[in-house]
Amino acid sequence: MDTGTHIVMGVAIGGIATLDPVVTESSVTATSVIIATIVGSQIPDIDTVLKLKNNAVYIRNHRGITHSIPAVILWPMLIVGTIYLFQPEVNLAHLWMWTQLAVFLHVFVDIFNAYGTQALRPFSSKWLALGIINTFDPFIFILHVAAIIFWVFGASPGYLFLGMYAVIVAYYIHRFVLKRKLLKIVNEMIPDASEVIIAPTMKNSEWRIAVMNDHQFFVGRAKGLTVNILDQFNRVPVPETAVLTAAMEDHNLAAFLSFSPVYRWEMDEYDDHYEVRFIDLRYRSNGHYPFVAVVKLDNNLEILSSYTGWIYSEEKLQKKLEVIPN
Repeated sequence: MDTGTHIVMGVAIGGIATLDPVVTESSVTATSVIIATIVGSQIPDIDTVLKLKNNAVYIRNHRGITHSIPAVILWPMLIVGTIYLFQPEVNLAHLWMWTQLAVFLHVFVDIFNAYGTQALRPFSSKWLALGIINTFDPFIFILHVAAIIFWVFGASPGYLFLGMYAVIVAYYIHRFVLKRKLLKIVNEMIPDASEVIIAPTMKNSEWRIAVMNDHQFFVGRAKGLTVNILDQFNRVPVPETAVLTAAMEDHNLAAFLSFSPVYRWEMDEYDDHYEVRFIDLRYRSNGHYPFVAVVKLDNNLEILSSYTGWIYSEEKLQKKLEVIPN
């Protein structure tokens, strides 16, 4: 989920902790728990700082080791240990318990969006991505904010937030059932599909759809249970030419390929350079495909520059290729 949602989830877990008599009998423990649950609901995303280096490193590593099983165990210990240095009278067992819940829920809810997480590392590097909840879901966020406001105005937080999460569980089940129905509809429309990707959007009733069979890619959009195919592309394997082989050595393109399961490619030849472009088909927006990887090579097949990330205009892309060396 996004940063804002993780923050309000940390507050909610701190509110539920008020049902714990050990927490409520000590103001030090109560304050420490709310701090720890907010920090714990954020800390697995500390790898976001990798964006400062470049998009390739971020794409390859975000929600990887920081969301792994060892990390889920170690983060609460780090948070609790830090708080203990400043508040040695805090109840360590109960502080750890609520902090552990906050960290676990962060990783758990990330599994339900399209990006997913490597939550089973080190036992498996597979990305777990159920794709039923958008990274930012307005319904979930607004529900949390409303409950927090009720708490501020005097409502008892424990049962308030428990009731809220009962509603959210029902919402998750509803989304799961809806996605299963859409999957059945898409398979009926394209019976020879070898892979179907159905991803949520910020709009509750709309979904992005990308499908492949042996010969084509299909890109569509669903609204409710109505599915429309918007684009079709021939599925052309990447040939083992000298230009493309050299482009594949680029770290930005390698990161893109590690992240994107459905893409098409283009290659343009100019007087003084080649340009290789890979385009992710999952993120169609107003007829445009903004998530790309581009590599420029000179006539000797040396990489001049490259970029991977979100681009909404050709002008901005070319500027990035001018200033960002490989």
